[in-house]
Amino acid sequence: MSTAAIIVAAGRGTRAGGDLPKQWQVLAGKRVIDWTLDLFRAAPGIDRIVLVLHPDDLARIAPADDVLITTGGAARDASVKRGLEALEGADVNRVLIHDVARPCTPPQVIADVLAALEQAEAAAPGLAVTDALWRGQGGAVDGTLSREGLFRAQTPQGFHYAALLAAHRAHPGGAADDVEVARAAGMRVVITPGHEDNLKITTPGDLARAERILKNQGFGMDVRLGNGYDVHRFGDGDHVMLCGVRVPHGRGLVGHSDADVGMHAVTDAIYGALALGDIGRHFPPSDPQWKGAESHIFLRHAVGLAAENGFRISNIDCTLVCEYPKIGPHAVAMQAAMAAIMGLEPARVSVKATTSERLGFTGREEGIAALATATLVKP
Repeated sequence: MSTAAIIVAAGRGTRAGGDLPKQWQVLAGKRVIDWTLDLFRAAPGIDRIVLVLHPDDLARIAPADDVLITTGGAARDASVKRGLEALEGADVNRVLIHDVARPCTPPQVIADVLAALEQAEAAAPGLAVTDALWRGQGGAVDGTLSREGLFRAQTPQGFHYAALLAAHRAHPGGAADDVEVARAAGMRVVITPGHEDNLKITTPGDLARAERILKNQGFGMDVRLGNGYDVHRFGDGDHVMLCGVRVPHGRGLVGHSDADVGMHAVTDAIYGALALGDIGRHFPPSDPQWKGAESHIFLRHAVGLAAENGFRISNIDCTLVCEYPKIGPHAVAMQAAMAAIMGLEPARVSVKATTSERLGFTGREEGIAALATATLVKP
C-alpha cells in the first residue's frame, strides 16, 4: 500500500508578518517549509511527497528527486485538488494532507493517522476544546457556547486517495479543510489524538512559539558529544591527583603536568566535541612551560573555548579505571572540584570508577586510565 503526503504551501500567510509568506521565513535556522518537508521525509510509511506551491514561489526551492512539485489554486481546497490530481496514475492508495505552516508536528501524530487508516476511510487529529467559549459582539461577551463535543482540528488529515479525489471533484468549493470535503461526500472521519505542539503558524508570535517547540524537541540546536581517554603510569610519590583532588597513595602518577588522568580525559572530551584536537595540540609536552602544570589550566582553557564558540556544557561523565586507590570515598569531592572549575552544578558532573578485574596494565596496578564524555549544546 503506497502513501503520499501532500503539503499545501501555496498561501500567502500575510498575518504572520515579515517580507515573505510564512512558509519561506526562517525558523530555528531553517525555513518553515524545509522543517515540514524534512518531517515527512523522516516519517515511516510515507512513500512520496507532493508540494503544492504558489506559481510565484517555484524558484524558491530546488528540485528534489523525492518531492513532486505542482502549483496551487486560488483557495486551499483548490490547491489540495491540484495536489491530488498530480498523483493520478502514481499507484497511491492513501494520502495525508498537511499544512506547511505546521512544522512542529510530533511524529506520533502522523503515525496515529496512518494507523487509523488501516480500518477507517478517513482520519484526522484533533484536540478536545477545554476552554470556555464566548460569543462576542462589539468588544464584549454576548453569550457562551457549550464546548461539549468540540475539537480543534489539526493536520495531517488522512484519506483513501481515490475517495478523496472524487470528493474534491464533486465539492462546490470553499471548504475549510479536507474533513469538510470528505464529510460532504458521506465519509466517516475518525478523530485521532492531536498534540499541543502541532500548532499552525499564523501570527508573528507563533513563529517564536514554534522555535521554542522545535528546541524542546531537540531540533534547532547544535548538540555535540566528545570522548576523551587518557592513561598515566605509576611512579614515585605519596599521592595522586584525580579530578582535582589530592588522593593519598603509595605511588604517584607520572606525566609532563600533574598527571591528573581524569581531568585530562574530560578536557580532551570537550576539545573533541568542539573538533579542536586534544591537550597535546594546545599544550605541547615539548614546551617546558607546562612541565608540572596543574591540570585545571587545561580544563579551563577547554571550557573557555566552548564558551567562545557559543556552546554551554550540558554534562560531563568521567570514569576512572584502577584497582587502587579506591575512588568511592573521594568521588563527591572530585565531582565538586570539577564542577567548580567548569562553572557547572555538581549534578551535571559524574565521577565514578571501575576496576579491570585484575586484567591489563590497570589490573596489574601499573597505572590509571580514564574515559570521559562531554555533551555541549548551542541553543
